[in-house]
Amino acid sequence: MLKYIDFSKEVKEALDNKKAVVAIETAGTFEGFGYPDNMKLANDVSTAIRNIGAVPAYIGIIDGRVKVGLENEEMERLAKPKEMLIKASRRDIPMLIAKKMDALTAVASTMMIAGITGIKVVTGGGIGGVHRGAETSFDISADLNEFTKSNVVVVCSGAKSILDLNLTMEYLETHAVSIAGYRTRELPAYMAVHSGIKLEYSFDTPSEVAEYMKIKQSLGVNDGLLLVNPIEEEYSVDSDKMNSAIELAVQKAAEDGIKGKRITKYILDIIHDELGGDSSEASIHLNLGNAVLAAEIACEIYDKSVM
Repeated sequence: MLKYIDFSKEVKEALDNKKAVVAIETAGTFEGFGYPDNMKLANDVSTAIRNIGAVPAYIGIIDGRVKVGLENEEMERLAKPKEMLIKASRRDIPMLIAKKMDALTAVASTMMIAGITGIKVVTGGGIGGVHRGAETSFDISADLNEFTKSNVVVVCSGAKSILDLNLTMEYLETHAVSIAGYRTRELPAYMAVHSGIKLEYSFDTPSEVAEYMKIKQSLGVNDGLLLVNPIEEEYSVDSDKMNSAIELAVQKAAEDGIKGKRITKYILDIIHDELGGDSSEASIHLNLGNAVLAAEIACEIYDKSVM
C-alpha cells in the first residue's frame, strides 16, 4: 500500500530518524466543527503535539492519495470541502484510491494507515461503537474491529456518548480488545467524565503505557490498545443534560430515517444545538487533552526506543 501514500516532509524525516509521530484522524476535527473553527482546532492540536516534542500527522485522502501529514492547503481543502466528504473506514480506502476521491479518515482507517506506516500512537476525540438499538439495526462501528488488526495505541475520551456504551464494552471484551483508563478506572462518556462503567485496568504515566506496548510486542500480541482519557472535570458536560440531548437526537434520527455513516454527524449536530457552547468547548478541550497525552506516550515509545 505504501505506493499509494504520500508523506509530508516533516513526517517523513521524523519516521526516518525514528522520532515521535502522532497520527490524527481528520473526521473528528474537520467534520465535527465548521470552518474556520475546524482549522483553528487542527492547528491548535498540531501545536500542542509539537510542544511536547512529537510530530503531528493528520491523515486524509486527497485525489485518491493517502496523505500522512497534511500540508496547510490540503487541510484547508478538507476543512471547507465543495461537497460532503466520505468518512473513510478501512473498506473504503481501495475504492477512494481507485476513484481518485477526497475523504476524511475515521478512527479505523487512521489506525490502519498508522499501523502500515510505523506510527504507534493515534489520537482523536472518541471512537465509534455499538449504536443504540443495534439489536435490530446491527449498526456497529468498524472502529471496534480495527483494534484486533492494528498494533497502535489509540488515545481518546472513550466511545461517543451517543452510543450504547455497555454494548460497546461487551463487543470489545468479546473480541479481546485491550482497554485501559488513564488515571481512571471508569469509562469516560466522551464529553462527560462519568458513565458508571468500571474499567479493570488503568495507567498512571505515559512511561507505563510505553512499557506495556513493549511487553505486548515481545509476546507477539499485535492488536491495539484503547486508552481512554477523561476530559478535565471543569470542561465536562453534565451527564443528565447530555443524556436528554442524546435521547432527543436519537428520536429525531429515527423519525428522519437517518442510518449508517450519516447518523453520527446528524446526532452530534443536534446535541451541539441542544447544549450550545458547552459541547463545543468540551470537544475542543478533550481533543487537545488527548493530543497532549498521545504526544507524551509517543515520545516515550520513540525517543527511548521502547519499540
